[in-house]
Order: sequence, then structure tokens, then C-alpha cells
Amino acid sequence: MLEDVFFDGWEGLARTLVIGVMAYVVMITFLRISGKRTLSKMNAFDLIVTVALGSTLATVLLSKDVALAEGALAFAVLIGLQFIVTWSSVRARWVRKLVTGEPRMLYYRGELLSDSLRKARVTVDEVEAAVRSSGMAALDDAESVVLETDGSFSVIKRQQGEAASVPVGVQAPARE
Repeated sequence: MLEDVFFDGWEGLARTLVIGVMAYVVMITFLRISGKRTLSKMNAFDLIVTVALGSTLATVLLSKDVALAEGALAFAVLIGLQFIVTWSSVRARWVRKLVTGEPRMLYYRGELLSDSLRKARVTVDEVEAAVRSSGMAALDDAESVVLETDGSFSVIKRQQGEAASVPVGVQAPARE
């Protein structure tokens, strides 16, 4: 009984090896056909698809109840839906907004935007950490901090003597 936990026979190992190689080839083929965007992780939606593909691959490899053809169909469905959504988001702003959201200004010209911080569920400590990570010593060294659609922070350094501007693609903050 205890040996079943560590080794269940050569048949299971052989199945994992054969199905693993075949599922890998199928997934790589589908990914090459679908293009680089499928695994780009440009936003949360892309990350979810990537995780779902990995989970599907693991299920195909380890579950005797899932045939390779079913796994291949699951890959095709996920990649096909990813293609449809990204194709649509390039062509329709409302789809893009629904799938990716918009960047959110969190700090601008010396002012933390508390309403934006609250809506984005971001703390002041996280904004300060983003500023430090970008090589600046203090929040006052930054012109603005933006929470991007992929969850990363963009920090724009304050330029001495130049007129400040709003980062491209980000709505100017309303004064709170």
C-alpha cells in the first residue's frame, strides 16, 4: 500500500512520458499558430489564460481520466478565446476597457490621489515602495505614479525646470 504512494508501476510512468511529450507538442503548435500575444502577460486577462493553459497541461499529464484529444481541445478553446478577446480588444475600445481596464494615476505633482488609491486598493506604502524601486529617494522626486493595467507601477521622474505633463494614455487626475 505504501509503495503505491511512491511508485504505481511502469505503466503510469510511460503514460506520463508519452502524453507529456505529445501534449507539449500540441500546446507549442497551438501557441505558435496563435501568435506571441497568447502568453504575453500584458494584463490580468492574459495572466489568467497562461495559468489556465498550465493547469490544463498538468491535468492532461497527470489525470488518467483526461485523454490527449480532450486536452488538445481544451488548449484550442483557451487559445481560441484568447485570440477572439484580444482581436476584439484591438478593434473595440469597450472590449479593451472591459478586459484590461485603464491605467490609474495614484500620485501627481506632489499629491497622493486618495480616491484613486482607494479605488485601486493600493496603499501609500506601496506607492512609496514603487518610487524607491525606480531609484528615487522620496515621493517628492516623482512627477507621477501610475498603476498600469498589468498591475505594475510606472513612476515618472520630476524634471527640474520643465513643465509637468500627464503620462500618455492616462487621464489627468481630478483634484480631490
